[in-house]
Amino acid sequence: MANGRGRREPVFDAPATEAGELDFRLSPEDRAGGNMARRRASRQDDDRPSRRPSKPRKAKRKGGRSFISKLVYAGLVLCLWGIIGVGGVVAYYASQLPPIDQLTVPKRPPNIAIMASDGSLLANRGETGGRTVTLKELPPYLPKAFVAIEDRRFYDHFGIDPIGIGRAIYRNVAHSGGLQGGSTLTQQLAKNLFLTQERTASRKIQEAILALWLERNYSKDQLLELYLNRVYFGAGAYGVEAAAQRYYGKSARAVSLSEAAVLAGLVQSPSRLAPNRNPERAQARAELVIAAMNELGFITPGMTKTALGTPAEAVRPNGAGSANYAADYVMDVLDDFVGTIESDIVVSTTIEPPLQAAAERVLVDELNAKGQKFNVGQGAVVAMEPDGAVKALVGGRNYEQSQFNRATTARRQPGSAFKPFVYLTAMERGLTPDTVYEDGPVNIKGWTPENYDRKYRGPITLRDALALSLNTVAVKLNMDVGPKAVVQTAQRLGISSPMQANGSLALGTSEVTPLELVSAYAAFANGGIGVTPYVIAQVKTADGKLVYKRPNGGGLGRVIDPGVVAMMNEMMHNTFVIGTARAAQIPGWPMAGKTGTTNDYKDAWFMGFTGNLVAGVWLGNDDGALTKKVSGGNLPREVWHSFMQIALKDKQPVGIPGQERFRDSVPVAEAGQDPRYAAAGNGESAWIPPAPQQRRNSREKNFFEKLFGL
Repeated sequence: MANGRGRREPVFDAPATEAGELDFRLSPEDRAGGNMARRRASRQDDDRPSRRPSKPRKAKRKGGRSFISKLVYAGLVLCLWGIIGVGGVVAYYASQLPPIDQLTVPKRPPNIAIMASDGSLLANRGETGGRTVTLKELPPYLPKAFVAIEDRRFYDHFGIDPIGIGRAIYRNVAHSGGLQGGSTLTQQLAKNLFLTQERTASRKIQEAILALWLERNYSKDQLLELYLNRVYFGAGAYGVEAAAQRYYGKSARAVSLSEAAVLAGLVQSPSRLAPNRNPERAQARAELVIAAMNELGFITPGMTKTALGTPAEAVRPNGAGSANYAADYVMDVLDDFVGTIESDIVVSTTIEPPLQAAAERVLVDELNAKGQKFNVGQGAVVAMEPDGAVKALVGGRNYEQSQFNRATTARRQPGSAFKPFVYLTAMERGLTPDTVYEDGPVNIKGWTPENYDRKYRGPITLRDALALSLNTVAVKLNMDVGPKAVVQTAQRLGISSPMQANGSLALGTSEVTPLELVSAYAAFANGGIGVTPYVIAQVKTADGKLVYKRPNGGGLGRVIDPGVVAMMNEMMHNTFVIGTARAAQIPGWPMAGKTGTTNDYKDAWFMGFTGNLVAGVWLGNDDGALTKKVSGGNLPREVWHSFMQIALKDKQPVGIPGQERFRDSVPVAEAGQDPRYAAAGNGESAWIPPAPQQRRNSREKNFFEKLFGL
């Protein structure tokens, strides 16, 4: 058409009608599809060159391309829909998470490090079992051990490791020795921080989403530090510091390479790979960790050889774990001083590890040696300085078997160990150690208490009556001064347990705890100052900021007149001279105290003190079962004596208030020949009856005598 070929010029000559008018009507040729159009189409076909021979081959090639194109198209569509589907699933599970802009790493539960007086660790308390540590504090090979075995591409991926996932899939298919996970350290951290431990597809998707968020907001070192402080190592230990303390008895800052390898391998299966229960499996896993570290160049061949040649050995707990009883007591009273705890703190205590260990050892040894014979299964020991500072506290035979703290919580009848409060009340009303009472039958409205040996000694001084632990005299004194007055005296000295103001109070029928009783006896040891037992010296945050420090003093003030204290100590010292505590003497040391045994030998006590230490021992059974004649003068006395020998070794003797009144020159051998002599508890007592002029009529006072104080 461009060169004019086939072009037809328009003709404007219209035929005229019979009337001479022009005819503008369309003819059939002028209409669409008419003869003119058909002729034009025919001419165009004649002018177009023929290509029919090549059409079949082109059609065949076009058909092949069409099939491949359809496959590609279908694949793209499927991929698109897959992406849309995955995006929808991710969006759905992401919607189940908190809003990303509001997401924060939850605070690690605070750890409470409880330290002994010498700065050594007694125990960790809190949900984690150990304090937070930083990467800078740790030996370099410790964090590298975790990277080597758990996520060797940790510093290269973006939170999700496709290569690691592919490698895990390949190994799971190629090997039948158990499944290998593809989670990165970041994913594991996300799970520990935000999610549950359930193994579901939804949890894995949320884990991946959170891992991406963590990677975006924290550096790799920050993530690794978070991981090391949050991962679970079994046995209640969360974080590498808690695990190091739990399994190796040391800080994570001091673990060796072989120990670090065990800890790194442990997180895969804490129960199955625990080094204290499955040392062979733990070591086999540790060797894999060391090999991986060597392969990655984290350690030298020499370090590898050394670590493999010196396998780590988990520490075995020494003894019965009694330090945990002291730690539990710390936790019981900590709230009174620091309130809500929001960060790691360090609590310095008054506990002395040598004394704590000694108290535990002598108690356990005594029960192991004689417990079965005497049918006694439990005990408690409390030792404190005269100002109330607790130095040792053992609440039971074995903490792992029973966490019940008998030293602070168990209320038991003190028996004759309560009598000093009766005698103290009498001394404060004018009586003296030389006052004579009649040791004879007693009948109070049908109640007839008897002495330990069911014998009577006639007239006897109060000094000797207390030393021989005579029940009749104690009951008479109690009724003379009034049970309510005795209750008030005991409360003044620190007994807070409920007490019944009745006749049997003198025999120790109102229950008290060992800690209460030892605290009350401390007033005798320090010259009459009431004490509140304390175990916390100070509290600091992990970075050294002082939170609490115990002020000087802090006791109950003077609760006994110094002159009365001297008389009481004279009488209680006599217990070590002629009474039930004779076998507990330690040469060169002034001592005073009292034994206690309840009816039917259910509970047995020994309470004693020097000028620098007050200690008490209780023995009995948790279920209240009767012992086979365990009295304060036998097994408890042996425990107390053994403990004090260790506690006072290589120390200079310290005097007791009122020591100038002590009478140690008692002719015991001659007194033993007196027909009026009688054993008072353990068959080793010696007693000299008072001279006639010292005797005092001990009959019960009548109404007018009591009214006018005659």
